Order: sequence, then structure tokens, then C-alpha cells
Amino acid sequence: MEQLIGREWESKLLEEAVASPKAELIAVYGRRRVGKTFLVKYLFEKQFVFYTTGVYEGTMDEQLAVFQRQLNHYSGLYYPKVTKWSDAFEQLIQYLSSLDEKKNAILFFDEMPWMDAPSSRFIKAFDVFWNGWASSRPNIKLIVCGSATTWMMDNIITNKGGLYNRSTRRIKLAPFSLYECEQYLNSKGLRWNRYQIAECYMILGGIPYYLQALHKGLSVAQNIDELFFREDAELFGEYELLLRSLFKRPAVYKKVIEVIGARAKGMTRSEIIQALHLQEAGGGLTEVLKDLISCDFIRAYGAYGKKERDTLYQLTDFFTLFHLKYLENYKGLDEHRWSNMQDSPAKRAWLGYSFEMLCLHHIAQIKDALGISGVSSDICSWAVQEKKDEHPGGQIDLLIDRRDQIINLCEMKFSTDEYELTGSYLKKLTERAELFRKITKTRKALHLTFVTTYGLQNNQYAGMIQKVVTLDELFHKKMG
Repeated sequence: MEQLIGREWESKLLEEAVASPKAELIAVYGRRRVGKTFLVKYLFEKQFVFYTTGVYEGTMDEQLAVFQRQLNHYSGLYYPKVTKWSDAFEQLIQYLSSLDEKKNAILFFDEMPWMDAPSSRFIKAFDVFWNGWASSRPNIKLIVCGSATTWMMDNIITNKGGLYNRSTRRIKLAPFSLYECEQYLNSKGLRWNRYQIAECYMILGGIPYYLQALHKGLSVAQNIDELFFREDAELFGEYELLLRSLFKRPAVYKKVIEVIGARAKGMTRSEIIQALHLQEAGGGLTEVLKDLISCDFIRAYGAYGKKERDTLYQLTDFFTLFHLKYLENYKGLDEHRWSNMQDSPAKRAWLGYSFEMLCLHHIAQIKDALGISGVSSDICSWAVQEKKDEHPGGQIDLLIDRRDQIINLCEMKFSTDEYELTGSYLKKLTERAELFRKITKTRKALHLTFVTTYGLQNNQYAGMIQKVVTLDELFHKKMG
């Protein structure tokens, strides 16, 4: 089996749960392909007394058949065929009751949401199994796992019925950080520099399944061509499969994603309603937005000085952003499309925007580089429309509003070399900072801050920048 990269905190929590003196219902969730199954199997596969997995788009009969086949395998017995989940769980109880109660019994239900086929009454049967039997047996350690984060939240983690507050541990597995991504690629023999790793990250994100498909004998551009643009490319249809596996109404979620993704800085809820031509009630939009946030497709963030109703929803999933930009309407005519775009203005613009997303995914590292990891702060943006005869328009994509009376006004630049700050651009930044102070009336100190690939050229203007954060610092391990 591959070595485990990162996941120290998650591993510690799982091992503590398995070693505890009480029954444990451990929910592991996170987006598809993020490594949930690998983590659980890496830690405990040899200790499983029972393991089963849901069947994607399977019927109840198909789900039950897999469950019973696994039960027969682990028990060494043959249980008669059943047609109801209540009977299947009763058979599981019979098997588990035969085990030594002094030894921990680790069970793993993988892709549990898929087991809940329509009209199967799976959750009701599971409720009876856990509350009526398993929860009172200290040796039972049940790990349930699912990519459909919404289902996991509604049915296991925040269930309002019989399973209310029954999960004893909740672990959301996040994508790799740049630090973990570098470790993983090194373990696979891909010796790329950090600029190349960052470019790869801005396409695939920190998703282990996508990263494992990379070939060490190819460049980043060649790998992207192989994964997306050649005939029968491995990841060409991944986006549609991803949505279908996560959501019961994938077309609805896809439309919301596309609408939000069309505006780089995000949209308010009212703007999304208007763009989708919905009624004011939103047509279930609140639930869709919540689901997309929980599955790490979008983020909700505030604009400086704005109210909660002005919350912005922004598409931040790298894989989805790349798909919408380069694959959504691609006709498959150029198998070397990414390699042929290396020096194009369009790609440079895309890299610039994606680098901003990269920074947003590594706020903890930016704060650590600024020496403020322990300082409470709000992460937000700011924008103002031009007002004739009063002030021009202005926009700052990343503000770190600190409790120590400082605001970092962050400028993010992805460059192949040290970034050259010119006098005219410094003047623009200074005027924008003063506009921000005028409009917001803040009394806090304003620090001009650059986040760049290789830092700033040491010229007469660079000294006016209070702090520079480099790409290397984004690769630092997250503390705490």
C-alpha cells in the first residue's frame, strides 16, 4: 500500500476513537477523491471485522447483495438472502454477537450514502441497529464514510431524528495543502520545482486521486494534456461524474456553479437569484449553496463593512474552475492543447486568477509568514463603485483585518520571476489604500502586502511595501 502523506490530526483522532472505552460512531466525510477510504484502510484494514461499501446508483437489492456477500466473507458463514435492511442488520448483529466482547470490533461502511437507495428505509434500519444494539457495546467501533457530504450531514452528523447527536467523532477530510502536495509528488518520484507544483495545484487542487494519475516522466503541461485533452483522457468526464455522485439533482447544482463561476469575485444570493430567474424565495437555493460550501466547491465570505445579506459566494474549487474555463465546451481537436498554450496571454491571465485562489486556500500560511498566526483576524474583500465628482471605483481582493489594529491590503501576483514594482503601480496601490481609508473611515494602520511567486525586485519602490510573502512560504506546513 502507498505511504500515508499528511493526515496527522485525522489519524490521531481515528486511533483515539478506536482505542476509547466506549462505543464509537465515527463519521468521515469530504469531497469525492480526497482520500477518505485510503486513510481508513491504511490505518485499520487488517483489523476490520466487517467492511462493506455502497454501490454507485445501485438498487436496494444490489446494495443488500454486496452487504450480505461481505457479511458471509467476514463471518465465514452463509446467511440466507434478505430483502429488507432491517433483516440485514439483524444478521450483522448475530455475527457481531459471536465475537469476543473484550476485543475491539472495527466496522467500516464506505460510501454509506449510496447504500441509502430510494424507498429502502436504510436510515431507519441503521437507526435501530445503532441505537437499539451497537451503541451500548463498548467494543463496537463503527466508521461510516461518504463523499455525498450533504447526506452525511443530514443523516448522520446533524440528524434531527433518532440519530441526533449520535456520531461520536466527525472528521472532514480536506484536500492536500501545497506542503502535503509536494510531499506526495516527491513520494511518487515527481521532482518538480515549486512553481511547477503550484501550476499543477491550480488545475487539480490538492486531490490525491488526481495527483496519483500524474506521470513522473512528463512535464506539467504534458501531464495535463494526457489527463484532459488526449483521446479518451482519464479525467475528461470527471466533472459530470463528480456532480452525479454527490448530488441527487446534479443539473441544479451544475447551473448554480456555472452562474457563480461566471463572475470571478463571486455573487451575492440576490444576484444569484436574479441570474437564475428564480422567485425571491430562491427555489431551494439556500440548501444548494449550503451543500456546495460543505462539498468545498464554493466559499462564502464577507466584504469589508458589509452586512450578512451582502455575503458573497465564490467558486474556489480548482478542478471545477479549470473545467469551466477549458473543458466545458471543448470539442477534443487538440491533444496538446495545454502544451500549446504555454506562453499565451489567456493562460497568463488564468494563472493570475488561479494564484489568487491558491492564496485564499493558504491563508493560514500567509498569516504565519506575516507573523500573525496567533492574532485573531477577519478575511474579507472590499470594493466600491465609482461615484461621480466624489471618488473613483476601487477593489481589494484580499484584506486581513487584524485585532492588533492593522489591516493587510494584499496584492497577489503570479510571476515567472521576481515581480517588478513600478512607480506608477505603487502610486495606484497607494491611492487605492487612501480610497479605502476614506470610504471605510478606518483608523487602523494599512500595510501594503505582496504575495508573489519569487518576491519583489529590489528597486527604489520595493521598500514602500511593508511585507512580501513568497510562494515558498505558502509551502510551509500548517501549524496547529
